[in-house]
Amino acid sequence: MKKKNFKPEEISKILKEFDNGKSVQEIVRDNGVSQAAFYKWRQRYQGMNATELKRLKELEEENRRLKHMYAELAIDLTVAQEMLKKL
Repeated sequence: MKKKNFKPEEISKILKEFDNGKSVQEIVRDNGVSQAAFYKWRQRYQGMNATELKRLKELEEENRRLKHMYAELAIDLTVAQEMLKKL
């Protein structure tokens, strides 16, 4: 199955369908999402509207970039310390 990235608005819409009484099997079939993904979204994003969900996604992306930057700087520091030890 091809992995599809859902936009925050789509995730919010799918979760609202469940809140309105639609069964999980119908939601999974109609939207092309796995049950595991649906339950993961439900656990993580329950009660959020589309704007809150979008902001959360932006913060997660920013956090990922900052962790990557930190890792690169830590590697650079380690390399610089090793070079200084050789001198």
